[in-house]
Amino acid sequence: MDEKNGINSGVAAPNGVPSAVVGIDVGGTFTDLILIETDAADGAQAGPARVKIAKTPTTLENQAYGVVNAIRATGVPAANIGLIVHGTTTTTNAVLERQLATTGMITTAGFRDVIELGRRTRPNAYGMTGTFSPVIPRNLRLEVPERMDAAGNVLIPLDEDALRRAIGTLREAGCVSLVIHFLHSYANPAHERRAAEIAAELWPNSYITTGHALLSEAREFERGVTAAVNASVQPILERYVARLAAELKDLGYSRDFLVMNGNGGMISAAHVAREAAKTVMSGPASGVMAAAFTGRSAGIENLITYDMGGTSTDVALVRGARPAVSNEIEVEYAMPIHVPMVDVHTVGAGGGSIARLNDAGLLEVGPQSAGAKPGPICYGRGGTEPTISDANLLLGRLNPGKLLSVESPVSVADVEAIFAERLGAPIGLSGIEAAGAVLRLANIRMAGAIRMVSLGKGHDPRDFALFAFGGAGPLHAAALARELGIPRVMVPARPGITNALGCVVADLRHDFVRTLNRPVASLDLDLLRAVLAEQRAEGEALIAKEVVQPERIECIHTADMQFVGQTHLLNVPLPGPDVNRETLQQLFEEAYFARFKVRLPEIRANLVNLNTSVIGVRAGIDLASLIDPAGRKATLGEALSETRRVWFSGEWHDTPVYVREKLPLDVVIEGPAILEQLDTTTVIEPGDRAVSDRDGNIIITVEAGQ
Repeated sequence: MDEKNGINSGVAAPNGVPSAVVGIDVGGTFTDLILIETDAADGAQAGPARVKIAKTPTTLENQAYGVVNAIRATGVPAANIGLIVHGTTTTTNAVLERQLATTGMITTAGFRDVIELGRRTRPNAYGMTGTFSPVIPRNLRLEVPERMDAAGNVLIPLDEDALRRAIGTLREAGCVSLVIHFLHSYANPAHERRAAEIAAELWPNSYITTGHALLSEAREFERGVTAAVNASVQPILERYVARLAAELKDLGYSRDFLVMNGNGGMISAAHVAREAAKTVMSGPASGVMAAAFTGRSAGIENLITYDMGGTSTDVALVRGARPAVSNEIEVEYAMPIHVPMVDVHTVGAGGGSIARLNDAGLLEVGPQSAGAKPGPICYGRGGTEPTISDANLLLGRLNPGKLLSVESPVSVADVEAIFAERLGAPIGLSGIEAAGAVLRLANIRMAGAIRMVSLGKGHDPRDFALFAFGGAGPLHAAALARELGIPRVMVPARPGITNALGCVVADLRHDFVRTLNRPVASLDLDLLRAVLAEQRAEGEALIAKEVVQPERIECIHTADMQFVGQTHLLNVPLPGPDVNRETLQQLFEEAYFARFKVRLPEIRANLVNLNTSVIGVRAGIDLASLIDPAGRKATLGEALSETRRVWFSGEWHDTPVYVREKLPLDVVIEGPAILEQLDTTTVIEPGDRAVSDRDGNIIITVEAGQ
């Protein structure tokens, strides 16, 4: 299929009826949807794509209702939808809010406290303050006699009678899910497999997680926590998927749907609960995948992605059009989830982040958020706390008449009075000046997050473009780019629904890890090749079972390596399975130098883990169709909607405001300017220059030194 003419849903359109692919992302404030529809009869060439978007309030009590509301808002019958791909925050919220299913763990005698002892860190760097509660409490962690050594040799056979007694005890304690986590199961999983067989006979449901099946690598703490998280969110995710499937069926959609994983791939909803932990960070991952796809199409393959929504800001790095993926993600203190996920760094600064004066009389922004309810003051849902969105409204950057989902409009004067009273007066500022200070402080916080994924990883921000999306990202992007010395900002055609777009363009993906933990000098190269071949074969077999079939299969091999005697790991890309020892040593030394700018040629390397990512690449979409070409005007003047005063760097500027969908594709705009569209507002600051590319992206060149 021609990538520039449509989509490949993998589902044939019935009898020429338009077949649509829908991407849906559930955020903290809004549920975003993009629907791409083509006239494609079975076996026929696809026609030009038609795009519909929707933003509806997230229904926190049951996210499925918000998903259905968004589909209804498109006006397209659900029976005409060929495929739904869904990014969900169900598991993320469950983990962060500790709304988890009661879970029990059975582990090796003497090791029940591994997931609580952790890595000898503490919640706060200084002092003995802070608290930590493990995912599974101590009374639900039981021990049974069994023991493997690090080479996989049996030291103590599994006591099956003790295992049966432990299972019965956990059932009586009301546990819904079960974790079986034995020492060194990555080296030999025989005891875990046998324990799972016995548990399947006695446990009342299928919520049984074995540590090796989810994560076959060393480090008992990380593997145990990952398994515990998986088991404790399995029932929650399965219930949500079942509710959503029922709602969709009532709507007229009875096919299977796909769910985004945190690694940027997707998996059938029928199988997703089996490895539920992999859906943590599902939402942020989809946005990064859309950014990589858009950047590749535009010829800008090195990006720092900047997704500012209603409650938080997510940033990530894309190099060579591939997002950085890590299996070292820690979603909160002492909760590492060691399955591969897009490496996203999050800070609590979103449009709904609350600004306040702390006990010392200093201005702070976030991490507390007004959320969807009551939300910022300007949405008229009962919010009374000043937020970043309210500050943007006061400074002329947001149009009060074009805010989404406003229930009872609040006047700009009333918002200004609240800023003056609560923030400005105590520190000697007017309401407008206080709003300017809120934006400046918020930008500093978000710039710090960008430094974490760029400078903190050895990358110069000046070598990247800032890809701004989310409902609020384009409002702040130019100021952030100037703060960080980033020369260009890229604003996609539909910034506010980029996460939903990521669901549409995401590939199928399965990741595998296997611990070898051998010095490179004595590594068994035949074993290395066999492991990589086995991982590839398993990934291809899993993709073959999916409802959507890709255009082609790609395979990426990497190794987690370290110098002998070190603790921390460095991920090293491998050119393929046929590598020799000299190449492995050289690749690691180059990766080490790129990260730390130090060469240590006298120290030998150690290969800890082998990783394989098997990617089923799907057909692309025509990004130029995201904004209807028929709506574009011939000149910039025809796209002008008004001129209004906007606050920049302490001064008011008369600023032209343009309708984004009406801009000609060859547009050139000198700042200051505002671009408005349904899903976001883009700010072009004084001195900056913006142009459009063939896909309708806005590329802002940032003037340095302001």
